[in-house]
Amino acid sequence: MVIYCREFVEFLSDYLDRALSPEQKAAFDAHLAVCPPCVAYLKTYQQTVQLGKNAFKSLDEPVPVEVPEELVRAILSARDKGC
Repeated sequence: MVIYCREFVEFLSDYLDRALSPEQKAAFDAHLAVCPPCVAYLKTYQQTVQLGKNAFKSLDEPVPVEVPEELVRAILSARDKGC
């Protein structure tokens, strides 16, 4: 099995979830060994996922004082509407 750049994204989530078969993982790792752009993409993807998780870590913390009250109301209204 060979994984090409255009297929890389299709395997990315399963790779990070450790859900690839041993053959798929070997092919994915082999591709990473020779493709710096995909290594860079993987790193930025992992950073993005981590930033997203960090953004929702502390939902119970109070809103910072510098955030305009109008913005808070707009966000809460949109959330209540299911946006």
